[in-house]
Amino acid sequence: MSGTALPRTPSFRLDGRRALVTGAGRGIGLAAAAALAEAGASVLLCARTEHEVQSAADAIRAKGGAADAIALDITDVERSGRVVAAMEPFDILVNNAGINRPKPLRDVGPDDFDAVFGLNVRATYFLTQNVASTLMAAGRAGSIIHISSQLGHVGAADRSLYVASKFAVEGLTKALAVELGPYNIRVNAVAPTFTDTPLTRSYGLGPAAMEGIKAKIKLGRIGTVEDLMGAIVFLASDAAALVTGTSLVVDGGWTAD
Repeated sequence: MSGTALPRTPSFRLDGRRALVTGAGRGIGLAAAAALAEAGASVLLCARTEHEVQSAADAIRAKGGAADAIALDITDVERSGRVVAAMEPFDILVNNAGINRPKPLRDVGPDDFDAVFGLNVRATYFLTQNVASTLMAAGRAGSIIHISSQLGHVGAADRSLYVASKFAVEGLTKALAVELGPYNIRVNAVAPTFTDTPLTRSYGLGPAAMEGIKAKIKLGRIGTVEDLMGAIVFLASDAAALVTGTSLVVDGGWTAD
């Protein structure tokens, strides 16, 4: 008989951990919350629309997961800070809430800039600050996951605001990985390609535009929220214990060339 001791695969389970997911009423946020709950985490779903986020939490509980909901506009950074401070620390934070206002450069106004950067960068920054602060005070490890975009890695016409905001998120990921590493708080990003969600459907893209998008994705199809669920669970779990400061690009090969 062999005396070789085999290494054991780290667990992807999240039992006993608390997770906060923003923009969790639908799309990628709902998928993230469902995936984390299925892996055993107790998930607090956060979104501005109360009935939507409550319905999402109800659906997770109906499948046997642990989920609660809170109606919260995270651009109100003061209220968000109070909410986080009043709760037990979250071991996992998924910063998913975001906005896109596609426009040519010449048509972008200050209100567009403030809306995109206010949610995608400012709100994300301060919610991360709040969650990380509670973890550090409690001496607990954690995993912070920013939902970025392939457009945090490449440019695109008529997307200057969104691209700039996602490049900021990618930079924030690296900076916080350096700063929070000594506290065993990991910070990573997931960068999806064009993904079928209620937000992307609202763009009303025609068949020609969709074919153009598919042509840039080497695997020949647009993304689904299910394509992102495994990446999120991986980064949240002990299987990614030495992964921090990176961006997991789930883009079907869009950025490969």
